[in-house]
Amino acid sequence: MSKKNILIKTNILVCLIILAGFLLTAILSYRANYSSALENVEQITDLTSEGIYYQLSTIFTKPVNVSLTMANDSFLKNYLAGEAGRLEDDSYIEPLKEYLGAYQKKYGFDSVFLISTVSGRYYNFQGLDRILTRDNPENVWYYAMLEDSEDYSLNVDNDEVVNANNDITIFVNCKIYDEKDNTIGIIGVGLRVDYLQTILREYQNDFDVNAYLINEQGMIEVSSEHSGYERLNLFEENGLTDIRDELLGWKEEGTSKSLWSSGSAPSGKRAYVVARYIPEISWHLIVEQDPPSLIAKLRQQLYHTAVAIAAILLIILFVIGFVIGKFNKHILRLTQEKEEAFRKATEQLYDNIYELNITQNRAAGVSTQRYFESLGVPANTPYDKALRVIAEKQIKEEYREGYISMFSPENVMKNYRSNNTHLQYDFMISLDDSGYFWMRIDAYIYLCTEDHSIHMFTYRKNIDAEKRHELETEKKIQTDEMTGLLNKTATRQHISAALTLNPEKKYAFFILDIDNFKQANDLHGHDFGDYVIIRFTDIMKSNFRIDDILGRIGGDEFVVFIPVNDLESTEAKAELLVSSLRQTCSYHSSSWNITSSIGIALYPDAGTDFDTLYKNADTALYESKRLGKNRYSFFRE
Repeated sequence: MSKKNILIKTNILVCLIILAGFLLTAILSYRANYSSALENVEQITDLTSEGIYYQLSTIFTKPVNVSLTMANDSFLKNYLAGEAGRLEDDSYIEPLKEYLGAYQKKYGFDSVFLISTVSGRYYNFQGLDRILTRDNPENVWYYAMLEDSEDYSLNVDNDEVVNANNDITIFVNCKIYDEKDNTIGIIGVGLRVDYLQTILREYQNDFDVNAYLINEQGMIEVSSEHSGYERLNLFEENGLTDIRDELLGWKEEGTSKSLWSSGSAPSGKRAYVVARYIPEISWHLIVEQDPPSLIAKLRQQLYHTAVAIAAILLIILFVIGFVIGKFNKHILRLTQEKEEAFRKATEQLYDNIYELNITQNRAAGVSTQRYFESLGVPANTPYDKALRVIAEKQIKEEYREGYISMFSPENVMKNYRSNNTHLQYDFMISLDDSGYFWMRIDAYIYLCTEDHSIHMFTYRKNIDAEKRHELETEKKIQTDEMTGLLNKTATRQHISAALTLNPEKKYAFFILDIDNFKQANDLHGHDFGDYVIIRFTDIMKSNFRIDDILGRIGGDEFVVFIPVNDLESTEAKAELLVSSLRQTCSYHSSSWNITSSIGIALYPDAGTDFDTLYKNADTALYESKRLGKNRYSFFRE
């Protein structure tokens, strides 16, 4: 064999080895960046769904709470009670117009309306709009709601109100009950669908995701392009039928379900999908990202590189360095762009972001270490010890153990092994001794491929305004407007909860009734009667502790539920209560003597649930009245 042939073969072999090495390097680089791209797809989609979820929850919480508040307003109940006698009186509508208009202006709703179940009249802030009848197909939603057992519901429909242009609107509808729990009206507010579509469209443009709000049947209620007025099934439209049951079955509040579609269904596609359930509206939030475009770019880059190498094989050493550098730079730029989008998304949502290495029990990153040191934690202190320092210095005492337990390395690893990669905890914190405020931590657990350790990102967000509004709204819903005591529904809930939590204790169930209360109203008027109830309530409160359960369950009927030691102490309490309530009530020029009859049932002897205790205490109350009133009686079998 000639030297020339040997050289040629050697050069060919060297070129083939170099080419094979380059191609292998390119393929390995492609696979690594492919995996990285998919991880970025997942992270961005997860964080985007988180942002959309909390924004929508905030948007829908307000109309639901406002509707429930109006449904319990005595003004509307009194209006509906008096409507029948004044149907022809236009002036009777004016106060209602002002009431509905005030709520519309205050909260910026597109629609605020009231429907009378007796007359079928549909009122809004412009007055009487129309009268609803069963033969009109546009009114199907109204009659369906009357037959439904739920207190409130949502529906997407065109707004038929004059000057509303039949715009597609999301309506929050809430039933109004009278004292006998009969439905006497429906109050509701409406938000234009295009407002929600704008929000979803912004996320779509910024983060290259598609977001949908769907109902329990998988029908699209709101998306950037569609509304519930058009009947479209998300799973059939997008080829995601293979994961339909898993997404619709996910209803854990505050957490998400994320998975890849297999793409095996007819006309299906491989996509990353995140599902969240919004209990306020009973809809599912679906956020989808389709990665083929990014993956196609990576593949295209690989093919171009291979062709370029084959064409310039004689100068392969130069081309290798140039092409690989350019290839990796391009991939790095794509990755950096995605990471920058991820960073911007998280910064908009959260106040502080910290990273922990759970496997190595330490801070991961300079910012996290600096945060620890700012609280007086020495450098290189293990994470679990730093966690306790943070709890002791910043977190309100009643939330410390829960905070430590939730984010301890042991609990983080336990959740990771159980495939739960998201932890959340709400607590009160003080940063500068100026007082405590509510904060939420969302923690995401993942396997870091760089060091093969379990890491955790913690995102801290100030939710003080949201939390305080939530607690205040809950308090209003549970409170009797006149007396400040628990209403009938809340009284039942609190007593049932106490029996469930501490079934081993002894309790006394009191029913109190103002003797001859109708006489006070008849002789001196309802204003005086209201004053009597308020005075009676104040005396009651002075006889019990702040933790005792006090409720108003009727016009002049009250319930008290307290833990007791024995029969003798309960009798002493009842005797003192009867004596304290024996008062002369003076209001303006009117005066009336208050006395009270009381019936008492003891837990567990006289019942082990609310209904039984109420029934037996009521029997004892009847006995007190039969014996002459102004006394107490115990239920005895």
